[in-house]
Amino acid sequence: MSTRSLRRLSHEQFGYGPKMLERILRLQRFLALARARPGDGLAGMAADVGYADQSHLSREVRALAGIGAAQLCAQWRS
Repeated sequence: MSTRSLRRLSHEQFGYGPKMLERILRLQRFLALARARPGDGLAGMAADVGYADQSHLSREVRALAGIGAAQLCAQWRS
C-alpha cells in the first residue's frame, strides 16, 4: 500500500491521518497505564508508552486534550 493510499484510507476510517492516530493511541496507552499504576511518576510512564521524555508527554497532552498531563491523570484516575 502506498503512503498516499494509507493516508486516504485513514482519513476515510478515522477522520484524520495515520500520524494523528498514532498520537491518539499513544495517549490512550498512557491513560491506561496511569490508571493501572497510580503511584508512578509522569516521566516513567511517559517513557514506558513511547514518549521521548516528560516534556514530550506534556506537549502532546496539552495539544490533544487541552489540559496538562498531571491534570488529565487526576481526572482519569478518579
